Amino acid sequence: MEKITGLIDAPFTPMFPDGDINLEPIPRYAAMLAKNGLKGVFINGSSGEGYMLTPQERKALSEAWVKAVPDGFKVIVHVGSCCLRESVELARHAAAIGAWGIGSMAPPFPKIGRIEELVKYCEAIAAAAPELPFYYYHIPAFNGAFLPMLDLLEAVDGRIPNFAGIKYTFESLYEYNQCRLYKDGKYDMLHGQDETYLASLAQGGAEGGICGTTNYNGREQVAIGEAWKAGDLETAREKQNFSQAVINVICNFRGNIVGGKRIMKLIGLDLGPNRVPFRNMTDEEEAAMKAQLDAIGFFGRCNQF
Repeated sequence: MEKITGLIDAPFTPMFPDGDINLEPIPRYAAMLAKNGLKGVFINGSSGEGYMLTPQERKALSEAWVKAVPDGFKVIVHVGSCCLRESVELARHAAAIGAWGIGSMAPPFPKIGRIEELVKYCEAIAAAAPELPFYYYHIPAFNGAFLPMLDLLEAVDGRIPNFAGIKYTFESLYEYNQCRLYKDGKYDMLHGQDETYLASLAQGGAEGGICGTTNYNGREQVAIGEAWKAGDLETAREKQNFSQAVINVICNFRGNIVGGKRIMKLIGLDLGPNRVPFRNMTDEEEAAMKAQLDAIGFFGRCNQF
């Protein structure tokens, strides 16, 4: 099964002021990401407020992205839901419209507490689109599924034929590396923490990753990997430190989903508000965030259109 090389972006969902989804910006959005070195998108995930969208909205977004991306640009559709039948329906739809792959995190309710429960959940979704690679999205801070991922790989091995790997968004670089080493790298371990990308490269992994801050800081995040491959450790370190400085700013403004989405407006692509219960930024907060970004030289290094 093909392994992903390069960084995949986790895009925001464009919305009108009233909270309805807005498909119009997606072609420009896709072109911008490709221009800045991204290799695909992982849509309808946490950055995209996927669990707050209706199935019809998620299908419309999937169709719009598949139509908008340039040749060779991967579209992976997050199909996770608290309703497994809905996830199966979304997986079938993703296959029917020509998506490159599918993925799912564990549902936030009911919480999954055993590996076997998680395997059965993934198995049903993956079987709905057997021709597509399936990625498990490990982000336990969002759903409480603090389960050992090496155990998951051992459990799915030989049981889910199209299980491609894990989008690993957790703090344990040790566990990440143990998963990467499983059976000489059998599974694709996509690094999911932008702030520690360089550390994963140093372990010998992270040929691919899925990032949220690449929506606006993609040039710099991509350049971390390029510098590492060129043997320029000092440049790689500087760019990773800059990535962390950007993350420090968005953490002051309710994180990537809220603060990051508003940064898109500041760089020239207004993607609208977040849905309730997210608390949208005020104009005063936007001005304060812009000042903090100015202070670190962000606008000279951010994504360009």
